[in-house]
Amino acid sequence: MKSKIKKGFTLVELLVIVGILVILAAISAPALRFFQRESDLANSTEEIINTLRFAQNKTLASEGASQYGVYFDSTTSPHQYTLFKGTDFASRDSSSDEIHKLPKVVEFYEINLDGGNEAVFDRVTGETGQPGNVSLRLKVDVTKTKIVYIESSGQVGLTPSSIPTDGGIKDSRHVHFNYSRMIDTTTEKLILTFDTTVTKEIVIADYLKDDRIYWEGEVDVGGDIQKLKIHTHRLNNLDTQFCVHRDRRHNNKTLYIDISGDGGITPNLISYSADGLTTTKGSSIYVSEPEWQ
Repeated sequence: MKSKIKKGFTLVELLVIVGILVILAAISAPALRFFQRESDLANSTEEIINTLRFAQNKTLASEGASQYGVYFDSTTSPHQYTLFKGTDFASRDSSSDEIHKLPKVVEFYEINLDGGNEAVFDRVTGETGQPGNVSLRLKVDVTKTKIVYIESSGQVGLTPSSIPTDGGIKDSRHVHFNYSRMIDTTTEKLILTFDTTVTKEIVIADYLKDDRIYWEGEVDVGGDIQKLKIHTHRLNNLDTQFCVHRDRRHNNKTLYIDISGDGGITPNLISYSADGLTTTKGSSIYVSEPEWQ
């Protein structure tokens, strides 16, 4: 007798195999989706770091005889960041904008840069006057986060640079002070007085950006150009924190800073000696002692 051996699967066996594959696919699909989201978060973070470094390199190369920076925007959908050409985002050359959108599953949950939502690099040193950090996370799992650190030195990365135990060198080039009175941003002005004679008035309403004050400019005092930057880290959010950048290399005159809505004796916010080695709290009852950064 000759026996015949038949090879192949029965219909029942095929159905069992297909069922197993369907179950495995159903189990693995959520894990694959979450892996993709984490990959989007990691890739977005790396792209931001690369864009910041690219802006710094373009600035150091003096491309287009200009500075470059990156502006972070959490008001769009999805959130986005822009590589721009100029000394700041407000006055940039918009035709040179390079806009990068985050994946829909990723968002900025904190933008903590000194001066607003942007970091601009210096043409000579590659440093930035807007150090801080930008934090990202997954919308579906807010415990999954990444933080990009931007140092004053221009260094950019996922870890902050080590800070000396004494907090590093602090001087009057960068000063913070708090102001507890509610400021009327529609009518009030900042008033700068140099050498008690030359006055510069800054209309606050003209220099509001992202619900903060941001002004940077030059003032001619007897042929000597004084360069300053004044902004706020918070504005009428319980109180106001002012931040003044006055580099002694670009300033050699005494300076009083007042705010028009305060009736205190001038200066009611802060005063600087000509050499910048002395900063004195203003006369206002609303202002705190200045803190060198």
